[in-house]
Amino acid sequence: MGAKTWMLMYADGDIASVLRSHPQPDRDASRAVLERLHPEARLSPLEDGNLAEDANPRDGKVYAGVYPGLTVVTTEDVALDYPSRLPQRFVDEAQGRTLYLHAMHSVVDWFAYAIWVDGVLRRSLSLAPEDGIIENIGAQLDFEKPYWAGEHPVEVDEDDPPYPFVFHPLELGEEALRHLFGFNYEGWVQDDDPDLFELVLVGYRRS
Repeated sequence: MGAKTWMLMYADGDIASVLRSHPQPDRDASRAVLERLHPEARLSPLEDGNLAEDANPRDGKVYAGVYPGLTVVTTEDVALDYPSRLPQRFVDEAQGRTLYLHAMHSVVDWFAYAIWVDGVLRRSLSLAPEDGIIENIGAQLDFEKPYWAGEHPVEVDEDDPPYPFVFHPLELGEEALRHLFGFNYEGWVQDDDPDLFELVLVGYRRS
């Protein structure tokens, strides 16, 4: 597994149905979102990105896509060990929409996600093998429960030490993508999955 993400999604309703329609972004609104979320920065335009290749931008790059009923933002600012500490301006941007944070890093097997409803944090989870459970706030969602129950065990060689969790964090991260957003970066692909390369994100470099 090798996927990396640090993304926010602000949703009025079902995210998967919006993504499956492959909408084009509102470019002016996308820039305005990034200006509000990074008020200290001067934004210089980049070539367009997409949700397949730019879910984990680095080097000062930020991306956004404002679509009907959905806003997607990818920025390293949300790669937080403690998702509950997301700066308030990112939460305020929801303006009544449901806010989802998804972050994972394959090098360290770290996964985190969080959900805010009406500006209130409902669920936050962050875990990695070297650090254990970093944050665990709110009730488990249904898609998590089989993993915590040991139904997706990690396979290790007999000579290896036991894995610190009963599941692999990145597998749960992919399950979260499927359950919350209707797609995966790695794992199974369904016939009606959106083409992530066709989901355009407007890109800028911060300075």
